[in-house]
Amino acid sequence: MNYGEIVSKVKDINLAPEGDLKMEWAKNYMPVLNSIREEYSADKPFEGITIGMALHLEAKTAILAETLMNGGAKIVITGCNPLSTQDDVAANCVKKGMEVYAWRGETDEEYYENLNKVLDAKPDIVIDDGADLIFLLHTQRQELLDSIMGGCEETTTGIIRLKAMADEGALKFPVVNVNDAYTKHLFDNRYGTGQSAIDGILRTTNLLIAGKNVVVGGYGWCGKGVAMRAAGMGASVIITEVDAIRALEAKMDGFRVMTMNEASKIGDIFITTTGCKNIIGAPHFLVMKDGAVLANAGHFDNEINKEELSSLAKSVKTVRYNIEEYDLGNKKIYLLGEGRLVNLACGDGHPCEVMDMSFANQALSAKFILENNGKLENNVYEIPYEQDLRIASLKLKSMDVEIDELSPEQRKYLADWKEGT
Repeated sequence: MNYGEIVSKVKDINLAPEGDLKMEWAKNYMPVLNSIREEYSADKPFEGITIGMALHLEAKTAILAETLMNGGAKIVITGCNPLSTQDDVAANCVKKGMEVYAWRGETDEEYYENLNKVLDAKPDIVIDDGADLIFLLHTQRQELLDSIMGGCEETTTGIIRLKAMADEGALKFPVVNVNDAYTKHLFDNRYGTGQSAIDGILRTTNLLIAGKNVVVGGYGWCGKGVAMRAAGMGASVIITEVDAIRALEAKMDGFRVMTMNEASKIGDIFITTTGCKNIIGAPHFLVMKDGAVLANAGHFDNEINKEELSSLAKSVKTVRYNIEEYDLGNKKIYLLGEGRLVNLACGDGHPCEVMDMSFANQALSAKFILENNGKLENNVYEIPYEQDLRIASLKLKSMDVEIDELSPEQRKYLADWKEGT
């Protein structure tokens, strides 16, 4: 479709007014990003720069895109998951002047076509979630690599892929590791995923959490958040892990720890949060209880092996929106949101207040890439601690929270190794 001079492809441009309401609501609860937007609107640091984005295209993401656009950037954006785009928000982004290629329910083929549409715009900077856009640049669109200043990656899954590429010398431009910023993973991964994953499950199933055995696959920051919220709602939480230190931490946090083989026999609700594949497969489906509910909170839809589940099923049918029933003959197992990110496939994603910090990191990291163009090696860069402190300070200020400061005497004491007690 042409809207003015902007070529885009969305579900229905007439949904834009509803998307505008969603964006205004989100903006009210994103004070840190609002502060950065005011700065960028005045300074226009991205004037003449095209930023290509592949993120979950919902209201909070649109506020990030708008912030960068107000800073002078041309924004070309698509989704990073076929089921996470909010069509009204996508439509409103077009009306605001962005080039958009995204709609909910894309086929795999359409998904990659839309990623390529973003790259067709020849972006100078890419902002990614899951690294599909960056990976595509390194495989099928290598002719664009020389023009890329750098990228920013949002999520654990993507960072795992990018660090592996960097270790092998395959990464062809610098990428900022937004995921591991303190003001991202400590809050977004833990409180964001913890709340939004449970919210997606509750919205979709209308089931009670209290009294159930909730099995959480993985005890990274996302798993910790899910376990915390499930326990807070009265569940008996079971953790499965492959890392001995994290397993020990889960045990000392008061959770039961066991293998997935054992947990599968007693679990009522399963939530995967690992960033790896085949966390739940045929051996587990075979021993599960009748009525077991499966949900995934990892980026890709391969943590629950859907092919093996389908091969075991005598029939598959949709019994409720976003719930597929797999009838194995002697029992029925329920898969939520096609095994995709349950918090976005079945809900609205992370809370606005959490994404405020995560997307503030994205906005500042994009400027870091711009300011250091040509100075960085082809590696994965950590967020500077000073950036985390700035975001945390802005967030505390917005919450009317004041904290103490070290006195000059205290600073001298901490810095002087000769000074005694």
